[in-house]
Amino acid sequence: MLPKKIDQQSADAIKAILQKLNINHARVVIDLEKQTVEAEEEDYSIDDLLDAAGTLSPERGKELLDEVNRSREEWGS
Repeated sequence: MLPKKIDQQSADAIKAILQKLNINHARVVIDLEKQTVEAEEEDYSIDDLLDAAGTLSPERGKELLDEVNRSREEWGS
């Protein structure tokens, strides 16, 4: 499928329609024949996820690290 460039006014109108449907993804596929909208999964790096989650306190970070280490020990046995 070849991408087609649209003007800013059309893009804004489509965004407004999608927002009414609670679709806020940056990329979507609209199938007019099936009358569906498919949101494409967004790839996030681990850094993006950590930034979105916020900063952990040192105590909470240690708790999570301990939990991961315990899980690894269980998997290894």
